[in-house]
Amino acid sequence: MKSFKIVADSSADLTSLTGVEFESVPLKIITTEREFCDDSSLDVSEMVSFLYSYKGKSSTSCPNPEDWISAFGDAENVFCITITSTLSGCHNAALIAKSIYEEKYPERRVFVLDSLSTGPEMKLIIEKAVELAVAGKSFEEVCEGALEYSKKTALFFLLKSMKNLANNGRVGRISATAAGLLGIRVLGKASDKGDLEPLDKCRGRSVIFKTIISRMKENGYCGGRVRIANCRNEEEACILRDAIIGEFPQAEIEIYPARGLCSFYAENGGLLIGFEK
Repeated sequence: MKSFKIVADSSADLTSLTGVEFESVPLKIITTEREFCDDSSLDVSEMVSFLYSYKGKSSTSCPNPEDWISAFGDAENVFCITITSTLSGCHNAALIAKSIYEEKYPERRVFVLDSLSTGPEMKLIIEKAVELAVAGKSFEEVCEGALEYSKKTALFFLLKSMKNLANNGRVGRISATAAGLLGIRVLGKASDKGDLEPLDKCRGRSVIFKTIISRMKENGYCGGRVRIANCRNEEEACILRDAIIGEFPQAEIEIYPARGLCSFYAENGGLLIGFEK
């Protein structure tokens, strides 16, 4: 394969990859008092602490086409993946960048995949693209394989608070109010259309984790890969991992801290769970 590069926005929670060239294009978290750029220098815990006590409005800002073009660099083949287009303008900006880049360099190609998701599910799809590239597959085979794989992955979220999602119009105020009320946690998923779909309101750890695993099985999970991003909640991420392994000993599970954009939406204590169906 000619020079190959993977490019993703920062909601993929990745700053580097092994085996292929990679670049993360940062989104921004904006408040009336401060602005946070979701790059490798961001102190995510400090940002979460600030947002926890912040009472004003907040929003996010996606990369513009020039940012994407800069990330493409001089690669002849670019696999580009974005956060769901229903939550952000990242995908549209990346498509504009692709058009400009390919017009300027007719011998180069860019494939843009709308993940219809974020965080751990994007990470799974990127891992698949890396596997295919390292195995020597052609650019077309990498893109087609990653696209097909994306149809066999899913994302769940478990939130203690949905304040930031409500402020951005991602969920209704009524749904958001339930989160955190008397210990209630909201379990939801990324729908097939890429929007956020609340599923259950849970209280009590034993009920919460049983419900997550039950819902995963309902959505086709049978022991494959799981990626769990946590926002300052590694303890419960480990409890969930152990509960999954208790039912599926062969499961391959990775736990890691969410970066800026995912931490903004997951909020303090939130978990994002990407898995193979």
